[in-house]
Amino acid sequence: MDRIVLASNNQGKLAELQAMFAPLGIALVRQGSLRVPEAEEPHRSFVENALAKARNAAQHTGLPAIADDAGLCVDAFGGQPGVDTAYYATQFGYPKGDDNNVIALLEQMRDITNRRAALVSTLVAVRSPEDPEPLIAVGRAVGEIARRPAGSHGFGFDPVMFIPAFGKTFAELPPEVKNAHSHRGQAAKQMVELIRERWL
Repeated sequence: MDRIVLASNNQGKLAELQAMFAPLGIALVRQGSLRVPEAEEPHRSFVENALAKARNAAQHTGLPAIADDAGLCVDAFGGQPGVDTAYYATQFGYPKGDDNNVIALLEQMRDITNRRAALVSTLVAVRSPEDPEPLIAVGRAVGEIARRPAGSHGFGFDPVMFIPAFGKTFAELPPEVKNAHSHRGQAAKQMVELIRERWL
């Protein structure tokens, strides 16, 4: 196995994961470069959406595929926005986008004292569209939603995701430190081990 399709067209995600998969001698190929259409993501859990995306990419390419679904789960909101994280701001009349998501979240949490939240990344890999045993890796970075944004690194909710262990937000940490401890970093590390153990 020398190639796996990444069921995403996000350049940042591709670069982050490619670096982690390099030691396996496996190249990650972006699905767009193989003309794979975007998959439907109708499900309410990260694992179901990631599985749908991975099966779709495997179906269209005949190659093994890996997909991730990630989001922010806020305790005070019963785990929401969850799978709707990317569109969070649009529920409150803002255009879609990272900055607006942060603005909307801080507004919704203005009077909330329980600020515990987790960034969750679920990676799913399949050898074929029919694979009965998908590899599943979940990474969680638990922290608190800060009262105001801080830091200039990262993307998404990184400026308001305060990590008590570091005493800083993800956006204030150097990228290599963030990647080692982030939800996606944790999930990717587990996934590399699973692929080494089960597929190679």
